[in-house]
Amino acid sequence: EAPLHWYYDPLPTNCVADWVCAAGSGAASAPGSPGWHSRLLGNSPSNLAVFAYGCTFDCLYCQNSSCREVAAITDQATVADLARAVDQRTACVCFFGGDPTPQIPLALAAMERAARARSFPVCWETNGAMSPRLLERMIEISLRTDGTIKLDLKAWHRALHQALTGAPRRRVWDNLKLVISRARERREPPLAVVSTCLVPGYIDQQEVFDIASAVAALGRDTPYALLAFHPNYLMSDLPTTSRRQAEDCLLAA
Repeated sequence: EAPLHWYYDPLPTNCVADWVCAAGSGAASAPGSPGWHSRLLGNSPSNLAVFAYGCTFDCLYCQNSSCREVAAITDQATVADLARAVDQRTACVCFFGGDPTPQIPLALAAMERAARARSFPVCWETNGAMSPRLLERMIEISLRTDGTIKLDLKAWHRALHQALTGAPRRRVWDNLKLVISRARERREPPLAVVSTCLVPGYIDQQEVFDIASAVAALGRDTPYALLAFHPNYLMSDLPTTSRRQAEDCLLAA
């Protein structure tokens, strides 16, 4: 049993990897697209969006800081509950949160059970700090189902990563190297997607250049998304990402 909540999000949806995924973007020309799933399923396809409570980081700008307040969590699910949630409207499944890392054993067991009945993409949006042993299983199911693993590389310099997240960068980077190395096994859709939130005053043009350079050295065709910052949690006094910062960081990437 694990603290999870889910809902059915009609496709196309706002997945961070939507611009490299036919299902998320709404393109209808390829397997994985809403049109393709509509013909397959015979109804309006949806993404099963699974919110996992908890996180192994404590980011100063967390957009879901309440996910760690154990007393407020009322949603509990078993492997069988989550497997049953993959019904006829489900075109793909995405785990996010919080972060799915604390709940990965249950999530994997449920998806492996549900996948015995039919095929559907299994995707993950995560800080990338899980056990490499569990990550190997995540990679296997996402490769097999045409899913993606989106890792959020929040900062490149170690002290900055530690300050912003409360966690070291090393595990995230080691896991990202593992995912990108396995991404060569399937070009479309890409297995590995990387993202970085543009925190004003912290994640600047140089920081993005260093991240993009390191990721490109592992795999030049790895999709890299830059995300806008919204003031929240302990960084509620910062401004949103400016257009100038976004354009400078895009140029650096």
